[in-house]
Amino acid sequence: MGVDYYKVLQVDKSAKDDDLKKAYRKLAMKWHPDKNPNNKKQAEAKFKEISEAYDVLSDPQKRAVYDQYGEEGLKGGVPPPGAGGPDGATYFHSGNGPTTFSFSPRNADDIFAEFFGSSGFGGMGGGGGGMRGGSKFGGMFGGEDIFASFGDSGGMHHGPRKAPPIENKVPCSLEELYKGGTKKMKISREIADASGRTMTVQEILTIDIKPGWKKGTKITFQEKGNEQPNMIPADLVFIIDEKPHSVFTRDGNDLIVTQRISLAEALTGYTVRLTTLDGRNLTIPITNVIHPTYEEVVPREGMPIAKDPSKKGNLRIKFDIKFPTRLTAEQKSGVKRLFAG
Repeated sequence: MGVDYYKVLQVDKSAKDDDLKKAYRKLAMKWHPDKNPNNKKQAEAKFKEISEAYDVLSDPQKRAVYDQYGEEGLKGGVPPPGAGGPDGATYFHSGNGPTTFSFSPRNADDIFAEFFGSSGFGGMGGGGGGMRGGSKFGGMFGGEDIFASFGDSGGMHHGPRKAPPIENKVPCSLEELYKGGTKKMKISREIADASGRTMTVQEILTIDIKPGWKKGTKITFQEKGNEQPNMIPADLVFIIDEKPHSVFTRDGNDLIVTQRISLAEALTGYTVRLTTLDGRNLTIPITNVIHPTYEEVVPREGMPIAKDPSKKGNLRIKFDIKFPTRLTAEQKSGVKRLFAG
């Protein structure tokens, strides 16, 4: 079995060009020999393998041959006469002898230079991309460590930087978060024309509120901040905030309501009547003795669950019992039963 270039780059077989570039950039920075001085021999081999994998998979012709015949076919195996690539394109040429594909691996240094702007990173030589050994980038850039310019993501921080995100709260009623809806946000921003002059424009951004969204949910509009020279515009981030409600309090996916009732109602029974957040009328008779910590739970009358709005949390009804300042003998007996319950 030959080398699995997809496995080397840690991508799947459907990987697009951007996926390959991202994978190469990350792995090349991780395994470059100059970044692995204590394990240079292994790093050289790994770096060469990564470069070769990217060279093959980023070239449609080489990739097509590799996908059909593997590494052995790519590097000199003899495919059957007349073999061709996808869509009828023929990637083999006839010379003196059997039909073969001519594979010429690119220099690993050259590939690295295309990404990072220089090929003086120690010099990878030979047709197969082997290391030549030699000077580091430090000799070219005054002894500075090029890797200091890279973050953990393996990408070089060059070119325009992105402005930090701009966050704004979006107050929503509990009804809006229950039913969902649309909010229009009017913004003003500075944009630059072709000559570099800036002008103020106004724009309407639409936020589609999904049923069940919670406080803290973020909606991002990419690069909708002001345009500035040598800066990528900031993202606008809208953060859902929840307005206080006169009847209900939210607890995760549950709704809580507190009913103030008399001692007589607590002892003899009580009927809860509520209007739901979507306008329905609920009637909930309670025949149990209602003690101070009693809670009536009504299933599936809470908030929609954002990931599956067909499901809902519960409605939890609590009670605030109003005790009289003076109790009759009958009431005293009732209170004893109440607290015993």
